[in-house]
Parts: sequence; structure tokens; C-alpha cells
Amino acid sequence: MSNKKVYFASDFHLGVPDFKTSLVREKKIVRWLDTIKNNASEIYLVGDIFDFWFEYKHAIPKGFIRLQGKIAELTDAGIPIHFFIGNHDMWMFGYFEKELGVKIHREPITLTLQGKMIHIGHGDGLGPGDKGYKFIKKVFSNRFFQWCFARLHPNFGIAVASYSSRRSRAKTGHIDEVFLGEENEWLVLYSREYLKKESIDYFIFGHRHLPLDIKLTDSSRYVNLGEWLKYNTYAVLSEGELSLLKFEG
Repeated sequence: MSNKKVYFASDFHLGVPDFKTSLVREKKIVRWLDTIKNNASEIYLVGDIFDFWFEYKHAIPKGFIRLQGKIAELTDAGIPIHFFIGNHDMWMFGYFEKELGVKIHREPITLTLQGKMIHIGHGDGLGPGDKGYKFIKKVFSNRFFQWCFARLHPNFGIAVASYSSRRSRAKTGHIDEVFLGEENEWLVLYSREYLKKESIDYFIFGHRHLPLDIKLTDSSRYVNLGEWLKYNTYAVLSEGELSLLKFEG
């Protein structure tokens, strides 16, 4: 079997809480990508890479150029990079595909990697409950709403959206640090329900912010990738075995 590995990471939330702190985190992420590039067969970035992202027709949010440059370097070297949109960066309309050569995924996918059936998604809006967010997600995904937002000048639109994102994090961010128990973790419930219709070896999600590795059945596991504001965690698939690790660089 090839010694190449598949890597998964999510929830970098670049842009918060301020420019200086975000830049330190971005440089750390780039160092991580440098450490894995020689043995990576594929890289999956599983949502909320940015705390806010919106692509205007002729403009994108300022910053994050080190990460974008590293992604371009890796795809130019032939390493496929998959980018799942999250609830913070769902407004992607072609820039990353055209300029950086990544593959964008807007919904969870199921595929076979190293002989294992794997279900991957950011995780927002899945499972029971959270009807308020699910409604908001439908609004934000609406083409007319996106068209209306695009009419705002970037200086105003990006500033307002970034402020709103920071305010939301300040009000609800502490919730992400609390493990609710397997019986209440909605992505665990989603995974168990999904197993009733399809056999899956690994469920891989972001969004929840906690690094979690939960055994669902004797042959199935749920892994949440954590985040890079505090944990710096990622997953690696090597010879069919999935491990949740922490980057110490």
C-alpha cells in the first residue's frame, strides 16, 4: 500500500479576533501544510477556514495571502485540495476553483479512501434541532439574498458582515467548548441515523470545534476535527487508519 496520507482540518477561522492574532495562526497553518506536503495524497479543508468570506465579482476579502499562496503551491504540485464551505465562508463563487485549483464542496460527500468508506462535511445544519440556524442558512444560500448583498460596496459589506460574525462568536462561542454527551451531540445523532441506510467507516466533520473521536459501532467512528484557535488539531488517514492529532509546530 502507498505510504501517502490523506489529511483533514477545519475551522481555522482566519480573521478573528484581530489581524495580529489571525496572522500568527495563519503562519502556523502554513507551517503545518509545509510539514505534510511531501507525503500528502490529498488534503481536505472542512469548512470555516475564514471567519467571513464573500466573493464580489471583482473583489475578495483582504488578507490571508499566505494561506492562499500555499494552497496554490500545493495544487500546482499536483496535490488535490478539497474545500468544504462552512457556515462562515459559504459565499464562494468560483475564485478558489479558478485561481487556486481547489475543489469546492457545498454538501457532505461520501467516498472511498484507502479502502474505507468515509462521509465528510462541515457539519452545520445536520442532525436534529437548531431550526433557527437552518432557516438562516437557507436565507444566506438564497441567490436573491446573495445578489442583494453583492450590491453593497465591499468596504461596507465586508465590514458589516465581519462585525456581525465577531458579535455572534462573542455571544455563543463558549457553547462550542462544552461537550454535550453522545446522546445530545447532534452530529453523533446524525451519524448514527445515517448508518441505518449506509455502512460508513469514518464520519469526519468540523463545525463543532471540539476534537472528538467517538466509536459508533465496532466498525464505525465519528471524528470531529476540532479547531485552530485553541486546539490546532487535524486528522490523518494512513493505510486505512484514521488518527486525530495535534500540530505542535
